[in-house]
Parts: sequence; C-alpha cells; structure tokens
Amino acid sequence: MDLTSFQPSMVLAIIPEIGLVVLAAVVLLLDLVFHPREKPLFGWVTAAGLTIIAVLSALFSRPGDEAQLILGGMLRSDWASFTFRLIFLLGAAVTVLLAGDEEDGRRFGGFCTLGVVGTLGVSLMASSANLVMLFLAIETTSLPLNIMAGFRVLDEKSVEAGLKYLLYGAMTSAVMLYGFSLLWGFTGNANIYEIAGQLQSGGASPLLIGGTALLVMGGFGFKISAVPFHFWAPDVYEGAPTPIAGFLSTASKAAGFSVLARFLTAVFPAILPFWMVLVGVLAAGSMIVGNFLALAQRNIKRLLAYSSIAQAGYILVGVAAHNVLGATGVVYYLISYMVTNLAAFGIVWLVGRQVGSDDLDAYAGLGKRNPTVALALLIALLSLGGIPPLSGFFGKLLVFGAAVQAGLAGQPWLIGLAFVGILTSVVALYYYLTVMKILYRPGVDEHPLTVTPSWRVALLVCVAGMLILGTVFMPVFNLSAAASSGWF
Repeated sequence: MDLTSFQPSMVLAIIPEIGLVVLAAVVLLLDLVFHPREKPLFGWVTAAGLTIIAVLSALFSRPGDEAQLILGGMLRSDWASFTFRLIFLLGAAVTVLLAGDEEDGRRFGGFCTLGVVGTLGVSLMASSANLVMLFLAIETTSLPLNIMAGFRVLDEKSVEAGLKYLLYGAMTSAVMLYGFSLLWGFTGNANIYEIAGQLQSGGASPLLIGGTALLVMGGFGFKISAVPFHFWAPDVYEGAPTPIAGFLSTASKAAGFSVLARFLTAVFPAILPFWMVLVGVLAAGSMIVGNFLALAQRNIKRLLAYSSIAQAGYILVGVAAHNVLGATGVVYYLISYMVTNLAAFGIVWLVGRQVGSDDLDAYAGLGKRNPTVALALLIALLSLGGIPPLSGFFGKLLVFGAAVQAGLAGQPWLIGLAFVGILTSVVALYYYLTVMKILYRPGVDEHPLTVTPSWRVALLVCVAGMLILGTVFMPVFNLSAAASSGWF
C-alpha cells in the first residue's frame, strides 16, 4: 500500500477531527457575538455539535473489514479508533452539559472551546499510528486540560491543580518522549506497526527494549493515573472544576488505555512476558493503594480520585491478561466507567456548588433534599462497586474472567492478580457504602436542590447508560469485541 497516496475515503475517516476543528471555531465566533448572559447557549451548542459529529461519524466513518493507514501512515482507521472516538465525543457532550453553569459567563465560551480541542486530542490519540503523531496528540490533549484544570483563576486550589497537572505532565511527557526517541534510534522508523519487526530483524537487545518499554510506560501510567504515577490525581481532582475532574478521570483515562493497549501489543511483542508482568504489578499496586487510601478520605472528590486510581488497576488486569476476553473487557469497562464516573462527578458538582462544601458530611440529608439525585448517586456508587445488574459488575466480571482464563492457559500468577482484584473490590464497597449511608442520614439543611435543564439531561443519559449497559449486555459486548480486535 502506498501510504503517501490520497483517497477521498480518507476524508470520511477523519470526520470526527474535521468536525471538532469546525466546532471549536464556531464556539469561538459565538463567544465574540453573544452577550455573557447567554452562557447556557454555549453549553447547548457545544453538546449538540459534539452529538452531531458523533452521529455523522457513526454513519460515515465506519472502518472496513481491514485496518487502513491514512494520511501518510500518521493515523490508523480501525474499529478500535472508531469506537473510542465515539466514546470521547459523547463523553465530552455530557461533560459540557454538566458544566453548563460552572463558570463565569465572560469565559464560558473559551471553556467550551478548550473542551472541544481537548476532545480533538484524545480522538487523535486513539487513532495515532505514528510516534510523532502520537506525541502531538498527547500534547494537544494535555494543554487544554491543563488550562481547564486551573480555570478558576481566583481559586487557589484550582490554580494549584493546573500547575501540578502541567508540571507532572511535562515531566512524564519528557520521559515518554525519550523512550520514543530510542525506538526511532533503534529502527529509524516512526510507524508503531513496523517498529516491532525492525527491532527483531535488527537484533536489538531485549534489555534495551525492556528499558525503553519502562520509559514509555511512565507517560502512559501518568495518563491513566496508575500507581506509582498516581500522585497528581487527588490534588488535581480536588482543585479542578468538578466537571473537568470527571472528564480527566474518564475520557483522558480512556484515551490513555486505548494507546497503551495498542502500543504494547504492536511495538513490544518480543518482550511480551516482561510487559505482562509489569502491567500486572501496576494493576496490583493501583488496586491496593487506591482502595486503601480512599478509606481515609473525608473529601468526596479526593475519595473519587483514589477510586479512579483503583479503577485503573481493575482495567489494567484486562490489559495484563493479553487475550481476546481481556481486551474486550477493557473496552467494555471503559464505556461503563465513562457514564458512571461522569454521573458521580456531576452530582458532586451540584452539591458542592449549592452547599459550598465537598466534605462527605455535606451529603447528609441528600435523600430528603432531592431523592432523585440521591438515587442517581446511589446507582453510580453501586456500579463503581461492581454490584449487579449495573454496568460496573459486567466490567469487573470480564477483566477478572480474562485473568483467570489466561492463568489457566499457562500464566498462573494472573489468577492471583484476579484474586487481589476481588479482595480490593470488597474494600471499595466499604467506602462506597459509607457514602450511601450518609446520603440518607438526617442533615442540617433540608432545602431542596435545584438543577438546570442541561444538567438534568446529562445525568439522565449517564444513569440510563449504567442501567442499559448492565441489562442489555450483548450489543455493547459485541461492539467492545469488534473494537478490541483493532489492537491485535
């Protein structure tokens, strides 16, 4: 195949990216034209635009039976990139609706524009097939999210969150870029699907390849907030605007996993046993550290941050298994986690904004103040805990089942990893149940919570997603299987 040749079908393959660039320009123009008090308009326009792009992509950007390299080999059109781009678009639409009353109207147009550009970055991450393109995509994601994390310039915690995310992200990006440069130096090739063959034909030392894999894992580990690269998450989640914390914990994490699974499978088959063990160690550490540190938290955003670290560990179990069931479980888990965590952070935003506190005690009496919101948070926490028939149960079932399957096929240590996952899931249920108990405890303030129409729509989509994914299982399972086939 001539990678430099251009075909009209390539334009259809990049409809999401084209649409996001156009949408960012439209929102910027609206920001110049409309008065600040028209702030809700930006949220609705941005969410509608993202939804339209998702629909157009689903209709016209579907990949063929075989994966295709496009735009000179910079991007890869396959079911994995197709599925993840749809996930990112819908996740961004929900985030914008949740943030519809978050910021000062004079700056909300810029806020929405940055969100669209960040979505463009994660979309490019999911489809990158070239080291240069991948690094550019990661930076296109990171820079808008850095700004959005510190968007409340008069809030010291928000500014601190933005600076920490910037500094830690820059450090890990430098380490990852050094790993990329070594891969280029060993092979003279930047295409991630050709590097593995040239590493083997060039006789590169397994020790050097393993060291390079460690450097690259540093960058990916930061993106997914896996132990020991997790230290930024609690402070950033606590200080950032709550909807952005939700986006960081879902879409940004999903983008990291989409790249991690593709990269390890395509670039490092020669050291497969090594990186399986490495990912398994990261998974165990994330599950243990995330869940046990969450037990001591009294701030709900920090609690959800440590929960997010633990959830990364569960997903890494599916990556470590390196089989079809594990890859399918990773995609399914990420879809489930997207709707679940966005719902949780959306409710945290509502309570924090109207009560003025993110402390767990602020949730006392929520069941009386707004029974519907309390029930939605209850469903989200039960899904995070893996309780059937909610979506989180099937996500855990798939990744743990994949680990057991791989263990029976000759990797017995993976059965132990699944056992660690099950035990730490029990620990997680303790702090989720603690929050649930507080929801229905009598509170001092019994004034009802008011919700905006955009927030109500976003929460309804998330709750419906948790229920549908947990009951209508096979359609999403089949989609996840098709998506994960693009990694092999």
